[in-house]
Amino acid sequence: MRTRMIAGLLALCAALFSLSIPVFAGNEEAASPQAGSLGLTAKSAILVEQSTMQVLYEQNPDEKLAPASITKVMTLLLVMEAIDNGQLSYEDTVSCSDYASSMGGSQIWLEPGEQMTVHELLKATAVASANDAAVALAEKIAGTEAAFVDKMNKKAHELGMVNTSFRNCTGLDEDGHYTTARDVAVMAGELLRHPKITEYTSIWMDELRSGETQLVNTNKLVYHYPGTTGLKTGSTDNAGKCLCASANRDGMGLISVVLSAPNADAQFGDSRKLLDYGFGNFMSAPIQSPDSELGTLRVLRGVREQAELYTEPPETVVIPRAQEGKLAYEITLPESVTAPVEQNQTVGRVVVHIDSKEICSFPIKTREEVKKMTFLRALGKLGGSLVAMGAPCVE
Repeated sequence: MRTRMIAGLLALCAALFSLSIPVFAGNEEAASPQAGSLGLTAKSAILVEQSTMQVLYEQNPDEKLAPASITKVMTLLLVMEAIDNGQLSYEDTVSCSDYASSMGGSQIWLEPGEQMTVHELLKATAVASANDAAVALAEKIAGTEAAFVDKMNKKAHELGMVNTSFRNCTGLDEDGHYTTARDVAVMAGELLRHPKITEYTSIWMDELRSGETQLVNTNKLVYHYPGTTGLKTGSTDNAGKCLCASANRDGMGLISVVLSAPNADAQFGDSRKLLDYGFGNFMSAPIQSPDSELGTLRVLRGVREQAELYTEPPETVVIPRAQEGKLAYEITLPESVTAPVEQNQTVGRVVVHIDSKEICSFPIKTREEVKKMTFLRALGKLGGSLVAMGAPCVE
């Protein structure tokens, strides 16, 4: 094996869309404060960077708690997926059922048989946390709320949300309805992969029914915290005050989750502390491809002697601001490989690190296949060479 160490002002990986959440592997003092060191009063909290889903801060992130209307993050996710796959359109008309109109809690007072578009109901759900609007959308997609909840739990399973169980699409208190801050961050990250949703979740004030119904966002950060893009509040007697907030600054997106805060001041105050900590201590940095350093790899017993190499590094990674300029990468490749070699075959790895601590890694691959040399292929190659050299034919 040969290993090449190349110091550089790289700035690492990102765009990893795996939704399992890795813990930040950089400077531990800067990146992993002790639980409670931010003075949070919520029972559970987490802060992650949106594109990489790196955990920047956590406090009891896996405690199962009632999420209240943060549940609607999953409801909105399934609505956006239905729109993207053509099952719904924003202008589709939805008729309110007797059941949807009976939800209570936060609502826009839909009447049985009243019709609104998907666009209007999305706005009501995202801005005003309207339970009747959420159920109307759920019924439009799945026929019944119960069938929609099955879809919610299936999606949670697909996303690896192992500590989540949904019993409704609204977040109203119900036995067996729970999630965790970590799982909320996962589904929030997935929802934000549908950028259209922030056109709804970032609305501060709007209206429905030609101005007869006023909508004011339940997430006060939309108005008071610069860069806020959403995402969802929640509040019930059992859940306490909850908030999943998202914000973008200087090219970096953050998702904070606060569950079971004692009051509204803590709900928004804890969220601000998390976001302030993230934007104040971390930065998003680009990583350049090391392809120019790779060259080719020797191939033994192949129809060609070399295989061209390439990488597909993530675009950015989140690093502590204090460690800017301390980045390096290590390229590890064998001296050779033996044919056959497949196209896009992984043959090595690039590891990006700070002070010898791995931040991320990505594979080195072959650009084209190299077939194994056989007798017939060798004979054909020899014949081609003779023709190219102008050798006389033997009669």
